[in-house]
Amino acid sequence: MRSSESSPFPSRSRRLYGVWYRHVRVYTRHIFSNGLPPFLEPMIFLAGIGLGLGRFITDTMEGLEFLTYIGTGLLMTSAMFTAAFECSFGTFIRLEFEKVYDGMLTSPMTVNDLIVGEIIWAGTKGFFFTAAVLFVLAAFGVVPLPMSLFAPLLGFATAVMFACLSLYITSFVKTINHFSFYFTGFISPMFFFSGVFFPIASLPALLQPVAELLPLTHSVRLTRALAVGSYDHALWWSAAYIVVFTSLFGFLAIRRLRRRLIS
Repeated sequence: MRSSESSPFPSRSRRLYGVWYRHVRVYTRHIFSNGLPPFLEPMIFLAGIGLGLGRFITDTMEGLEFLTYIGTGLLMTSAMFTAAFECSFGTFIRLEFEKVYDGMLTSPMTVNDLIVGEIIWAGTKGFFFTAAVLFVLAAFGVVPLPMSLFAPLLGFATAVMFACLSLYITSFVKTINHFSFYFTGFISPMFFFSGVFFPIASLPALLQPVAELLPLTHSVRLTRALAVGSYDHALWWSAAYIVVFTSLFGFLAIRRLRRRLIS
């Protein structure tokens, strides 16, 4: 008898696919309402910034026009926000209100499968949202092609990073209202101080090291460098930061959520 027939349990890849596919089915059930905002939001933002603030800013930022500068940054903020919401509010609702995980754990799936599947799903959404924003920005000539076409891959990595962080935060949260501290105290400030709208070098000297510790800073730096073809040694530090940050918080999230799911 073949070894694949002797095991009553599906393979790890099959179990992870099951978690991912479950989320895909739920998301695509309302594909119009879920899939349209990623295309509309950058259009609204460009209209507000380009037709409003953009006409008053004539100087370049790090050699880029203002809209190109912020456009390359917005590619990663979309991945950050979608993963942060998915693995905070979304995971908490599935955990505490819908009891989705209780049913899934009655199958051959393990706790690790559920959490890793959540992370992969958040990465997939980050890829899709980044691609949607890229489509709009490229259509209006805001971001340069063709190297910007690789941005969704960085969007996947960024979403995975923030998924790991958000799951770790979720492991501490007892009531859904507590997520306000996470988004108001960390995600929203990071949106403004990670080099999306202005260079980090323009910050006060005391705040520049703080900005370098923010995860979004490194995603934006890599995406902007890739899009415009400007590379330096600092990119290795940013790439290493993302790998270490994702690994650390992924490990901590799995460890803490395993205890919560089992208990």
